[in-house]
Amino acid sequence: MKRVCIVIIAAAFVCLFAPGAFAQTPAFHTASDHVEAGVFGEFYRWDQTSTNLAGVGARLSFNVSPLVQLEGEMGYDFDQVFTEGFSDGSIQRTNARRLNGLFGPKLQTNRGPVRLFLTAKGGATSFGFDPAPATIGTFFSTVGNLRASNVIAEFYPGGGAEAFWGPIGLRFDVGDEMYFASGVHHNLRLTFGPTIRF
Repeated sequence: MKRVCIVIIAAAFVCLFAPGAFAQTPAFHTASDHVEAGVFGEFYRWDQTSTNLAGVGARLSFNVSPLVQLEGEMGYDFDQVFTEGFSDGSIQRTNARRLNGLFGPKLQTNRGPVRLFLTAKGGATSFGFDPAPATIGTFFSTVGNLRASNVIAEFYPGGGAEAFWGPIGLRFDVGDEMYFASGVHHNLRLTFGPTIRF
């Protein structure tokens, strides 16, 4: 977590004190540059169980000013099998998967081809234990069963960078996805994927 905090602090410094570092050139900006949409692959280190989860997600951002966007995203981590040990010596395999949604502001450097950003989002996550295969049907079943499952509040402070060539870009995020269940649990989260702005 110490490294994540250092990255976030460094990104905050750049965003606040070097807004002219990435000057805009006409080739990288159009008047319709108001929305970003993207997909991503995700790595999530579930600290409470020392389990690595991987999945996919999508996000959508709307500009409210040149330096601020409002962003919503949803991610689905596929089932990950890990072994649990019990006090009576028995061992059982547990199929874990995760669904989460986040919404909040994204503060970014100006509109150049390379942007650094910070974000602070709130939302909810749901952990499931199901041996069903990782299919689109299982995803929709997980979403449909949210009312019956244990949904937990979460908060995600993070930062990253995105680089664009025209409207197409690549984005990388890193942060601490904290959830609140019998205390605060800190979990490393990394995402990477393509994005498009229009």
